[in-house]
Amino acid sequence: MLTAKSLFQEIVDHDESFRLFCSIAAGGEAQGGWENARIAALVPAGERDLAPKIARHGADEDKHGRIFDALLKRRALAPVPVPPETDYTMLLERAGIGLAHDRLSADAQLTVRDIVTYLAHSRVTEQRASEQMQLLRRHFGDHPDLGRAVTMISHDEDNHLAYCHEELLRLARAGHGRAIQRTLRESALTEIRVYRDVSLAVMSHMGRLLGWSRPKATALAAGIHAVYAWERFAGWHRMVTLEPPKRTDALGGPAPATPEFA
Repeated sequence: MLTAKSLFQEIVDHDESFRLFCSIAAGGEAQGGWENARIAALVPAGERDLAPKIARHGADEDKHGRIFDALLKRRALAPVPVPPETDYTMLLERAGIGLAHDRLSADAQLTVRDIVTYLAHSRVTEQRASEQMQLLRRHFGDHPDLGRAVTMISHDEDNHLAYCHEELLRLARAGHGRAIQRTLRESALTEIRVYRDVSLAVMSHMGRLLGWSRPKATALAAGIHAVYAWERFAGWHRMVTLEPPKRTDALGGPAPATPEFA
């Protein structure tokens, strides 16, 4: 029976598919680390209290990249180049979601509207990350090689999502509510399309590496399209709602001094 667990187990058990999976994940996390570090450096004067939290977010993303690299090293595998059509963060930027890299590469201070854009984009993408890691933790939390890694990353992603809720609610109370809701909707509708395209591309590459039959590849593609149809119809709403998080000040203070996965 084709399930999320059996599919991922197949990817994990094969060196080349696992190498591609970890390379894609590490690349995305490293990119997120760079983006957050630049945003923390360019925060406007009126939002300077946010800078340490954004920097903490970036440090977590960098840590996740190192974790995926460590998973590869454990199996004596080297990273592979990330196929452009599987580069989620790059494709989101090209679609106009979040802050452009040209903007972040400059030294000009960001505006509060830029911070709204950043947080709204993060709220949407962290929803996706949180859900994906919860799925992996549910199926592989006890895995001897992956368990500690997915548990650690899942905890961080939940913290990131809580932080986005909290800061967007604060900015909404400060008068940015309409801009926040507009940006959240635009980001969510674009993200679900990019996620569909990336999922199809990743499954295509995995299928070639693992020798999937045409019926199996067709069934997986149909499932991805079905998820997109549901998200386009109604599922995107979960990405745009805001509510007080159970974890308050989730990114306040320095990162915990816990041993990093290796």
